[in-house]
Amino acid sequence: MKIQLISSKILRAAALAVPALCLTSCLDFDTPSDEFQQNQQEVDVTIYHGAADSIDYMKEISEEGFAEAWADLETPVYQAMTGIYAMRGGKQGGMPEAHAYQRQFCLGPDSYAQYATIPHSDFMYGTITSSYDISSDFNSGPNDCYLMVKNAIVPLLNRPMVDSIPELKAIYLLLVDYSSQEVADLYGPLPFNDYKNNRVENPFVYDDLETIYMNIEANIDTIINCFKHYENRPQWYKDELTNILYANVPLTNDMFTGIQGVETWRKFANSFKLRLAMHISKVNPTLAQQWAEEAVADGVIEETKHEVALFTSGLGVSHPLITVAYSWHDLSLSASFESILMSLNHPYADYLFSKNSDAIVRTGSQSELAPSETPANTRLIGMREGTVPGLGQSVGTNTYCAFSTVSNSGDACMTNTMPPLYLMKLSEVYFLRAEGALRGWDMGGTAEEFYNLGIEYGYLEDRDYDPTYHVQYSDRMEEYMAQEEATDYTYIDPTGNTPDMPSVTKIGVKWDESDTPEVKLEKIITQKYIAGWPYSFEAWTDLRRTGYPKVFPVLNPEDGDGSLSYGQVIRRMTYSLSDPQDLQDLQDTGLEALGGADQQATRLWWDVDAPNF
Repeated sequence: MKIQLISSKILRAAALAVPALCLTSCLDFDTPSDEFQQNQQEVDVTIYHGAADSIDYMKEISEEGFAEAWADLETPVYQAMTGIYAMRGGKQGGMPEAHAYQRQFCLGPDSYAQYATIPHSDFMYGTITSSYDISSDFNSGPNDCYLMVKNAIVPLLNRPMVDSIPELKAIYLLLVDYSSQEVADLYGPLPFNDYKNNRVENPFVYDDLETIYMNIEANIDTIINCFKHYENRPQWYKDELTNILYANVPLTNDMFTGIQGVETWRKFANSFKLRLAMHISKVNPTLAQQWAEEAVADGVIEETKHEVALFTSGLGVSHPLITVAYSWHDLSLSASFESILMSLNHPYADYLFSKNSDAIVRTGSQSELAPSETPANTRLIGMREGTVPGLGQSVGTNTYCAFSTVSNSGDACMTNTMPPLYLMKLSEVYFLRAEGALRGWDMGGTAEEFYNLGIEYGYLEDRDYDPTYHVQYSDRMEEYMAQEEATDYTYIDPTGNTPDMPSVTKIGVKWDESDTPEVKLEKIITQKYIAGWPYSFEAWTDLRRTGYPKVFPVLNPEDGDGSLSYGQVIRRMTYSLSDPQDLQDLQDTGLEALGGADQQATRLWWDVDAPNF
């Protein structure tokens, strides 16, 4: 049965890819002058404005009116679907792939979260000297991907006929809000309302993060009410909407199993609201508690079938990291992540990442423990963040290419289990509830209960795919969760170019009610960090707002803009603008909305320099 299901998912994805590719931009990530430049070919050149936030979900809709609306919307919806792919590495209107994914995640946020490090500095289309280097070639990557999402979806939200299918509008508004939150938490203020209103030329007015968060939360409340009202719709309406969502919004498991409805979307909206609440827990704890309790009371994701992701098994693609990390040697495991996994004896250390692919000869003098040579396939080896990388993508010219990366051997987890590209994973929701309960909020259970469930559902592979690695994960969970103390572990750089580093992870895994709130929070965020890999956006946000998980200091922070010193964590990505009008908009409204200089050390609105409790 599962084989038939996968086959149908792949065939459907292939059929969908054809119109998507015909309708969207030509993006060549290898030619800087062409990167992210969208062509202007559209069937309807009319530009509509100003209606994105309004959802008339009480509107009475006839079968004739529905059919007329869909006839007008079918092409714009196909265009909007390409924006969904762009949320996780799609380009040219196609499925997620390595170039765009790398620009969005790997060349910045993955390093800032200390999941991964770049082993070489030279690329065909740019350079990067170390982790905090502000590369003009790469720094705009996440924002450019966001603009693809926005440019594909926002025209649909402002089109008058979409108000005749309000649930469709609600879903796409939710996706634009989700992407806007992601990019705002990376860079800071953005022209959020101008973007949603489909403004297409300067001047753009920047909204501060507080305004963006409040607007998104208000949208979420409207979206949830829309989904609730859907239950009152006649059956013909539900059937028609089911068919449309099945073919045009490839983000949920129930799309592929025929259980279609809006329940998943309502739970996703509430889970997203819960994430927002936790982000603002220090800057506005009262409002954070209100949002979190409202979200949980209304219903968040509690089953894997309601997780929201681009499911690689259904789309017929591999996870882009396999190509970026293994095929291109463009990504190595971070030493901090190595240390966390080894200190806690996490099963990922055994099957998710490779051991060193080749022998590594010691050439530096900073390590006291590194042997003269580390034989091939000896151990898990990560790179310290901020290490000056080598040149070239082969071991023969660059030793760092022998360091650990995503495993792609014959039985590799990433290859065989088709991990989804998550937007909202069940484990994240459980860890959010655990943190809320720790803070004394009504999350419908205890921090311990949600913490344990978060770990249980933390594995990354497709829930319905090859269970081999899930079995390995599950079989070790009882032993893993019983650990009261971390293993004494020291990171050793086999090149000798960086000092030996005793692990900064001293906590165990087992929940202990006698622990202080601070230790409990560290346990929650550390396990959330592991379970969330490779989604670095949320991991970096948690690192900034809580200080957890504990990670190694980044080397060579001076390679950035000069605002950071050794031991300081990068607080934001700087704007990468070159157009004179865009620069003027930043000066006119952007910096005031940011509330500080356009520097890596400037804290965002929710990033409060204060104790966690």
